[in-house]
Parts: sequence; C-alpha cells; structure tokens
Amino acid sequence: MIKISPSILSADILKLEEEVKLLDKNGADYIHIDIMDGHYVPNITFGPNIIKSLRQVTSKILDVHLMIKPVEKYINEFVEAGSDIITFHPEADDNPEEIIKMISDAEIKAGIAIHPKVNITDIDHLFSKVQQIIVMTVKPGFGGQKFMNDQVQKIKDLDEIRKNNNYKYDIAVDGGVNNENAKICKDNGADVLAVGSYLLSQNQNNYSEIIKSLR
Repeated sequence: MIKISPSILSADILKLEEEVKLLDKNGADYIHIDIMDGHYVPNITFGPNIIKSLRQVTSKILDVHLMIKPVEKYINEFVEAGSDIITFHPEADDNPEEIIKMISDAEIKAGIAIHPKVNITDIDHLFSKVQQIIVMTVKPGFGGQKFMNDQVQKIKDLDEIRKNNNYKYDIAVDGGVNNENAKICKDNGADVLAVGSYLLSQNQNNYSEIIKSLR
C-alpha cells in the first residue's frame, strides 16, 4: 500500500508539535522533513534540532530530505537526532558512495533524491546501495510549487529498473502532489508520496479523509 509522508515544510512553525501529532493520529505513515541550508537551494529551513524534538512527539518514521551542500560532514548530526531515513542529493557532495555507507552503517535507511535537471543514468550506479529514491517533481527549495508532469517518466523508469535488477528501493515522489496526480504517481510505480501544501493548507478536521483519498 502507498505510504503518505506529510511535509512539515508547509506546517505552521508555531504549531508544529500539534500538527505532527494530528498527522500521526490521522493516518500519516512518515513525517517528511525538508532540510535546506541556503547553499544547495536558496532557502533555509530546519536543522537536526527539529528532528530531535519531533522524535519525542511521534513514533512515525522521520523521513529526512537533505537539500544541503556539502552533505557528508553533517550526516552524523542527523543520525544522532533520530532520523529513520536520510535522503540526499548525490551531486551536492564529492563522495555519495561514502555518504550512503555512513548512513547504512548507522542502521538507518539511505536514500538519494533526483533533481529535475539530473538524469537517471548519471546516478544509476547508486541504485543498488539505497533503500529510497525520491523523484523531485518540483524544483527543490520552496513549497507550494506546481507538479512537473515531465518527471513522471523517471518514476516509471525507476520502477522498471527496480524490477529488472531486483533492487529493493522504494520510489518516493516529492513536489506538488495532490489527489489528481497521486494516482498517476501510483500507477507508474511510486511507493511513497511526500505531500505538503495540498494537505496542510486544509482544515485539520479533514486530514484523515485527505490522507485516505491520496492512499
């Protein structure tokens, strides 16, 4: 069954604990946490301290998406903060294989994210080493963007590569996901949907219904 990973990038920062507890209660599978440092993307959001705090209020999987540059020197901080999955952009550092090994050695799921401008063939040597691949369906850096339909082919290709090689990664989709394109993502092989403004801009009483409809 498809997993729903609400992105707290769209949450009210003053009500973050309340929002996460509500998402937990209303059927979220993961909590998606976008980490931006103003270098890899032109925005700054959270750090390891947010992960450490959220770890105390939810037992759901903390799905941490690093949009930072460099990556390697910060991995241990995100591990120690309580991340369950750490996904990064391989072009943001010189040694993605070593970063994947560091995450895996900490007994945490390792993932890579594919920027819309990055071709699958440029990073396919990493696919056998990871447990999650995020297909970015918006340009990384800001919430509330429109879903890029031309990225759906990457979902389909990753599913085909997975089947042909018996790889074990989950395919996640991040960016502009809503009730309409969620079905397209699922039909093409997606396993996880990171959902931001479409869910968190709604009335909190509707969270359960929206999550069920996405699933």
